[in-house]
Amino acid sequence: MNLDSPLHAPVGARSVHVTEHRGHDSALQPLHRSDWLAEEVPVALVFNGISHAVMMVSPQDLDDFALGFGLTEGLLLSPDELHGVEVLPVGDDPHMGQGIEVQMTVSSACAWRLKGRRRSLEGRTGCGLCGTDSLADACRAVPTPPPRSVSPQALARAMASLRDWQPLQHLTGATHAAAFCDLAGAVQLVREDVGRHNALDKLVGAMVKARLAPDQGFIAISSRASYEMVHKTAMAGVSVLAAVSAPTARAVDTAQAAGIALAGFVRGQDCVVYTHPERLGLHTP
Repeated sequence: MNLDSPLHAPVGARSVHVTEHRGHDSALQPLHRSDWLAEEVPVALVFNGISHAVMMVSPQDLDDFALGFGLTEGLLLSPDELHGVEVLPVGDDPHMGQGIEVQMTVSSACAWRLKGRRRSLEGRTGCGLCGTDSLADACRAVPTPPPRSVSPQALARAMASLRDWQPLQHLTGATHAAAFCDLAGAVQLVREDVGRHNALDKLVGAMVKARLAPDQGFIAISSRASYEMVHKTAMAGVSVLAAVSAPTARAVDTAQAAGIALAGFVRGQDCVVYTHPERLGLHTP
């Protein structure tokens, strides 16, 4: 995309030169211009000196990502188990080097659980379970957050305003967003990333740091609702998830079991509710 370009490249985007062809008239001259691309960087999450996961991530808000990933993956049982985070670029490439290490200092109890998980994860941006080494890990039980009710109007308000909170998406057209909204649909906090799971992890970490009560709002996402998105929502203690696209069958099953009201295709005043419609003010036959 090439909207009004900022004077300085924002974190998570890079300017490149492109050649653009428009139309079917061979006599038209190609257009040479600059454009913005979303950065996609390998990020290693290192717990007490041991690399646990390598994910492809947008390089901003990595301290939020570290905390959120630890909590939604069940590696941290509470934020207090994370004692410190240090973000260190690796290599000497002028852009991102070989990648980024996020070095996390965690409690001894957390370190012990990590050894028990024996997880070696190399995750692509669109993947939430790459590297999970057992079926039991892939289908972990999820908690049941305190139930909250939200109106369809609140979902519509949140999704409509979410577009205004996505500077990287407007600039590059290549990122997802996850937002925490209050019960009236007002956006409180947003995080962006090239990966939808990463955006949600960043949001969860930011919510904890901002001391936002998870039972006082809902999560809106600019993507489909996969199993992992529902799982992470439940781990965050949020009981309503609204997605702009469809859920998967496993996501619906998981939401039903966890007591999460799941709405998809939230566009304008329309939405499709897949679980617990009574909590969204809709009556069942």
